[in-house]
Amino acid sequence: MNIKPLADRVLVKPAAAEEKTVSGIIIPDTAKEKPLKGEVIAVGKGTKDEEMVVNEGDKVLYGKYAGTEIEIEGVQHLIMRQSDILAILS
Repeated sequence: MNIKPLADRVLVKPAAAEEKTVSGIIIPDTAKEKPLKGEVIAVGKGTKDEEMVVNEGDKVLYGKYAGTEIEIEGVQHLIMRQSDILAILS
């Protein structure tokens, strides 16, 4: 399925939640936090007031409650405004 966000919206595939801590302790499903980073899958064309800064393939950080969760072909994604993105990772 092809999906093209409108205006200044961005489609992001969240990174997988951490399974273990750095010290090796396994985190149960109930204690896992939502990931705060992901990969941009698709971007809209922007608006006349705001040009798009993020591009497809960018790794980004976003707010904890940013975006709307959607499922595309069995995979969870987030669709959010570009302004919900906090940073682009390099």
